[in-house]
Amino acid sequence: MPANDVRAAKAANEAAIFARANVVGVAIGNKSIRGRETEERCIVVFVEAKRPEAELRRRDVVPKAFGGVRTDIVETGRFHALETAQAVDVGRTKRIRPAPGGVSIGHVQITAGTLGVLARRNGRPVILSNNHVLANQNAGRVGDPILQPGPVDGGRLQDTIARLADFVPIQFKDKEPGPVARFLARLFAPLLHAAGWGLKRLPSGASNLVDAAVAEPIETRLVTPEILGIGRVRGTKEPEIGMPVRKSGRTTGVTQGRITAIDAVVEVDYGGPTAIFREQIVSDLLSNGGDSGSLVVDDARHAIGLLFAGGATTTLINPIAAVANALNVVIE
Repeated sequence: MPANDVRAAKAANEAAIFARANVVGVAIGNKSIRGRETEERCIVVFVEAKRPEAELRRRDVVPKAFGGVRTDIVETGRFHALETAQAVDVGRTKRIRPAPGGVSIGHVQITAGTLGVLARRNGRPVILSNNHVLANQNAGRVGDPILQPGPVDGGRLQDTIARLADFVPIQFKDKEPGPVARFLARLFAPLLHAAGWGLKRLPSGASNLVDAAVAEPIETRLVTPEILGIGRVRGTKEPEIGMPVRKSGRTTGVTQGRITAIDAVVEVDYGGPTAIFREQIVSDLLSNGGDSGSLVVDDARHAIGLLFAGGATTTLINPIAAVANALNVVIE
């Protein structure tokens, strides 16, 4: 099946797939048969929990194929912007000067995330990480202190390493309807369905490409372009299914994996509000709370993307091209 046909089938059926209960994402990946991955491109459907068809309502069963393009159901649980967890290497949670990528950092009012990499913006060095790490999930203001280590790791105002310079606002979904609205929806659903209309939980309205922000070091000597355990980045590269990748994060250190899906549309929980992200990279790379903001690279140290969320066995990554374009940064 040509790649363009798979993309077209996915795009045409995203709304119908998201309308099904239990679905948290849709992407393009390789079909697995009896636990073994094949080279056949398919539509990957991420679900909170994999259940037998007999336990599902008929309308919630994902078809085996859409227009000749087969589907694959993958259990991931819900996706979350990663909350801070205990670090495996406590050295990454200490004050380090100059600070490399892969160590604890955070806006003065958050817990902690990961310093991704030192990039350049308009010729000036900037620290690259997530919005929810450097900009407190849209609540930050330009000029706010950025601490290294982050507050949960003991960072205080005297540990200010940078000031928030810019961020891409996260567009959150509208609040869920209240009990009255849900009752009316259930009451009139059969009539709407008979008329050919559906009450669907769709990936529509406001959506996002990146969860990203930059901070300007208060002194250039306080940060280094090296990434702890990886080295210096050598430009960027487009993601490919099967590509080996690795990252250096505050919590789990250097971990390796591979890209398992691309062009993903996913719903991510930010501790209450949720947001839809499009064109994302999916990996089996190990990550945990506090690894948010890590730069993901390939074996040749090309930047692939910015880690921002995940599930129990899945990591979500913003494509680096989208990050660079949104914040006008260059990763050399």
